[in-house]
Order: sequence, then C-alpha cells, then structure tokens
Amino acid sequence: MLTFYDLETARSTILKRRSLDDIVLPPAMLQSISRLFGESLTPAQAVARILDDVRNKGDMALRYWTTTLDGAAPDQWRVTDAEIKRALQMLLPDQRDALEQAAERVYAFHRRQPLTSWITQEMGGTIGQVFRPIRRVGLYIPGGTAPLPSSVLMTAIPAQVAGVREIVLVAPPQCGTGQIAPIILAAAGLLGISEIYALGGAQAIAALAYGTESIPAVDKLFGPGNLFVTLAKLQVFGVVGIDSLAGPTETLIIADDSARPDWVAADLLAQAEHDLLASAILMTPSHRLAEAVQVEVAHQVEGLSRKEIIAASLQNNGGVVLTQNLDEAVSVANAYGPEHLCLSVSDPWRWAEKVTTAGGIFLGEHSFEVLGDYVAGPSHVMPTGGSARYASALNVWDFLKVVSLIALDPATAARIAPTAATIAHAEGLDGHARAAEKRS
Repeated sequence: MLTFYDLETARSTILKRRSLDDIVLPPAMLQSISRLFGESLTPAQAVARILDDVRNKGDMALRYWTTTLDGAAPDQWRVTDAEIKRALQMLLPDQRDALEQAAERVYAFHRRQPLTSWITQEMGGTIGQVFRPIRRVGLYIPGGTAPLPSSVLMTAIPAQVAGVREIVLVAPPQCGTGQIAPIILAAAGLLGISEIYALGGAQAIAALAYGTESIPAVDKLFGPGNLFVTLAKLQVFGVVGIDSLAGPTETLIIADDSARPDWVAADLLAQAEHDLLASAILMTPSHRLAEAVQVEVAHQVEGLSRKEIIAASLQNNGGVVLTQNLDEAVSVANAYGPEHLCLSVSDPWRWAEKVTTAGGIFLGEHSFEVLGDYVAGPSHVMPTGGSARYASALNVWDFLKVVSLIALDPATAARIAPTAATIAHAEGLDGHARAAEKRS
C-alpha cells in the first residue's frame, strides 16, 4: 500500500506538480461525466456547461443540476431559521463543546492578526491607507461524503473578525435528501450565520457569482471544494473575487529516527482518507523508520471506515521518499511547496528556519496536522498544488480591501504637477498632461 521511491523517481511521479487540466481522474468519474452530459467532456468543459446554464436560467438550472447530481433538490434553497435552531438542538453536548472550543481558538488566532490603517502628513497634505471589509462574501462548505463543520469555523470566523456584514454559506445537500448535514448547520448557528443555502458543486459557485432569482450574488468566494468546485471558481474569477484554487489536499511529513512510526502512519492515513486525489507523503533518510511506518500503515488501515479511499489515495498519490539526509528533504520540500509540512524530527525549530515554502508548518509530533484541521487556531484553508510559492493560508486580510487616501494640500499639488505632466507627455497622454499643467 505504501510504495517506496528514490528521489529521482518521486520527482517525476508523486512530487510532480500538475495543472488542474493535467490531474488524472479515475475512469469512473470520466464515465459519469459522459453519462450525465451525453458526450465525452473534460471536467472543465462540464463545469462551463453548468455555469452557463445557471447564468442564463437561474433557479431552473439550479434545480435541474442539483437533482441530477445530488439526487434531490430542496423545496426552497434557503435554510430556515427553524432548521438552524433544530440542528443546534440536535448537537450532542460533547460536539457542541468541541465546536465552541475550536471556535474560541480560531477567533483568538485571527484577532491577533495586525490590521492597522495609517495616515501621514509628511508628504504634503494627507496620504494614507484604510482597511474596508468586503461587503458580501460567499463561503463554500464541503458536505458530500464527509460533511465538514470545521470548514464553517475556518472560513466564517476570519470573515467575522474582518467585519464582513453579509456572510453567505452554501453547502451541498446530503445525497437524496435535499438537506444540508445538520452538523454544518449547527456550526453556522453557533457563529450566528443565518443566510445558508442547500446547494453545492459548480452550480453553487455559479449562483454565488452570477446571482439567481433566489440567491443574490456575492463579491468574493471562499472555501475548499472538489475539482469541479475549483474549476468553477477559476472560470468565474473576474466576475467575483476568489480566495484561491484549492486542489486536492496534501501533507508532506519529514521524519527522522526520533519519530514514532505509529504516529507517522496515523498522520498519513488521516490525510489519505480525504478523497481519492489526496496526497500523503513521507520523506525520510531513515530506512528503519520507513519500513516501520509501512508496517503500521498496513495494520492501522484495517480499522478505518474509508480504507478503500485511503488505499487508492496512497497508491496513486502517496508513498515514502528516501533522501540522503534531512537537508535534502527540506530542500525538496521547499521546491514542492506542500499545503501541510509536518516536521516529525528531533529538533523541529532548527529545520523550520530553513523552510521557505509551505502553507503551514507543523513542528514536532505533538503539533500534528489533524489539530490544524480542527482546533490549533490558523485557518485550515491553505494553499495547495504548489501555490504556497506565492499564496498564504486563509486569513483576515483576505476579507479586507486596502483603500488608498490622497488629500494633498495646494502647495504640494502645484509642486508635483509638473512631474506628472512630464511623465504624461512621455506616455503620449496629452489630456493627462494638460490636467496636471492647469494646476502648476
């Protein structure tokens, strides 16, 4: 189940970055697309069809695609306050306590992010920048085979801290029911979010981007989703803003002989159970550890309910990469840019200083990635697909706009206007130059 790779082979296989168009899909998924659309289409083409349909037909298209893809559509898209209240009442006491404790830590982390407007009179008049929250945002919450209330906390709380007034949540209805998983509604209810729509997939992204008779459009989209959700976000970008293009989730564990094989194996299995395309990779110079982890993975997977998904994920996208030393492992990790980089080594802080590219760094075996998924504090929405080279984990700043302030005094305007006019003439923009020259 857990294949060993030398570094050269790994770079051409499990460590090779691919674009969204290059992701190899299971044959069953491609056959499903052909069956639904009556012809062979790429995922991007299928998504484009859905987006265009919703843009032109609104709620009618939403109902068709939700019924077709999810088995049933709700009588009305918006979840009622009574349904949210009922979901809260259904929460088991330990579930409520866990969600509230997680929310407390996520609030505490994001409230510490510095948001400082500034103004100066040192440049002639007043110059500065102010933060303004985005007016209306849409949060996509995965809810198919594994409903994720944690994603409610990890996306909504940074938005609330930023001061966003209109937070809209969409989540796919559970198969054949037309209803969102109660645990997702309960998590939203705990945060005071009431505008929720039972809608998922590319059709949900289309509704939030374009608006329909029942669902007003938003200004920016957030949240992880499957390949079709990600492709939909890519195609509507420009009509609305997006946080990122979340590809399949990924964890890279760098470990040495000090690591516990059973813990490393458990962390790999936790990552692999997300979905068929998830990536769980161990990188180590220790053959002894690698072999022990391989044994542990085979043993522990037997007790897990999603072992078929895990097996496919590990076979296609995971494995063990053997390196010469930890320096080489960290260097390879920086080139790969994992979403989650776990340092299961004896001196994690020493190696963390050498990490330049990762969505999140998990230092030591007590800071395991599952805690980041739920309760550590930072948002678990992190850059995937190597985008950690230029992107960051979801944070408060993603929900804000920085607005520049320019209020120059007359003397400063007259002094710098000739400079503007000179540059305008060089650009061939005489109207610009004349507007500046009239103030000189």
